[in-house]
Amino acid sequence: MAQLNIQQRVIRPGAGLVALASLAAILLVLSAPAKGQHPRRNDQFKHQVEQMEQAWRSAELAGDVEAMGRLLSDDFVGINMSGQVVTKTQLLERMRNRRTVMTRLDLDDVHVKLIGPTAIVTSRAEVEGTNEGVAMHGTYRYTRVYSRLASGTWQITNYEATRVGPPPPPPPPERRSGPDAPAAKPE
Repeated sequence: MAQLNIQQRVIRPGAGLVALASLAAILLVLSAPAKGQHPRRNDQFKHQVEQMEQAWRSAELAGDVEAMGRLLSDDFVGINMSGQVVTKTQLLERMRNRRTVMTRLDLDDVHVKLIGPTAIVTSRAEVEGTNEGVAMHGTYRYTRVYSRLASGTWQITNYEATRVGPPPPPPPPERRSGPDAPAAKPE
């Protein structure tokens, strides 16, 4: 008669749980999104950047050089409404000397795009104020780039403003009447 040779395997207690936990961990990793951060983290970062946009707007309108200095990174480079390339030092100096003064800055159509530790903000702005003593007003598109530092704070590293449409016509001259008014020119 043939003899049957049966091998016995000894399964240690808890080994099944380890294998099951390993399988669950692998499935969890495979089912997670392949790219990007957790959506709630992105929402938190977008909210932080939106708050920074409001802080930038407030500093710009108030001419708050100190607040603007904290918002801008040391390697900041921007292209202003006039097409001039400005550094952090130059922008802060223009604010300090009131060479550029914003009296109205209404933002809309604001979009925040996150790419790792970088946020790109695009928006439209209705602007009024003065630049080098000359009145300015109009609609502009802005792109502002923020970088998230290791500390978790955000700073503006780059910005550009572009006028939308042709420049608006200058406001009509004031008409005066009375004895000191200039005489009307004959046509």
